Amino acid sequence: MDEKELLKKIQHIDIFSNRLVNTIFAGEYESVFKGQGITFDEVREYQPGDEIRWIDWNVTARMGQTYVKKYVEERELVIMLLIDLSGSTTFGSTTETKAAISAEIAALLAFSAIKNNDKVGLICFTDSVEHYVPPRKGRRHVLRVIRDILCFQPRKTGTDISEALSFADQVLKPHSVLFLLSDFMDSDYQKQLQITSKRHSLIAITLIDRRESIIPNIGMIELEDAETGERVVVDTTSEQAQQFYQERNRQVAAERQQIFRSSKVDSIEINTDESYVIELMRFFHKRVKR
Repeated sequence: MDEKELLKKIQHIDIFSNRLVNTIFAGEYESVFKGQGITFDEVREYQPGDEIRWIDWNVTARMGQTYVKKYVEERELVIMLLIDLSGSTTFGSTTETKAAISAEIAALLAFSAIKNNDKVGLICFTDSVEHYVPPRKGRRHVLRVIRDILCFQPRKTGTDISEALSFADQVLKPHSVLFLLSDFMDSDYQKQLQITSKRHSLIAITLIDRRESIIPNIGMIELEDAETGERVVVDTTSEQAQQFYQERNRQVAAERQQIFRSSKVDSIEINTDESYVIELMRFFHKRVKR
């Protein structure tokens, strides 16, 4: 897109995301992503209901009455957005591609983060890490992150999720919050997923376009893999071919969910033809209850 279209797109995302953040989304974000630890605040007199383990025995001995240590939550977090910009994310059968919807979701998460005084960073990847923005605070920084997602032109088309996660582990302190936005058209990433999920809070957001799981009945067509360039001719009138394609996609989806569960990674599925806001809210409500 040209500069005028880019600015218009950024402005639209800015207005839309801030409206959501200022109404319902920031509260949901804060409820889910509380600080990863606690820090000492003050000593006060014991009150009924206080836990015995918080008693400060030294102060209690000196003062002759029971005192407890008060702790407060460490609120500041680091939010890292890992955005898959491989060839397959340029596909979109609706008004938006998977990559464009990733940018909108990333913006919503980023604006929620800075409203809660958290830092936001960015990793754009294909089969290598192609762009990195260190975590910082502030609205200007978030607008820069959104712009980078929208206008960055990747050099490669493949996907290597393990490489992106490994890079995040190297540049981030433990207990960061990682949002991994991808269509997960990759393999052999489970081991690194498990490593990263033990070090950070990792949420996998899968972008799905329904047209990629259903072949229209339009005769003989040539399909090209957006990442490898491989081409294959398919007879879409064949019932056997239709069944094989749909079953293969169901199997891939089931395997992906099994990987997330076994790796103890929270996951969200976003269909490009549905509201991602509803799915994100549903995820947050579920995580708060848990």
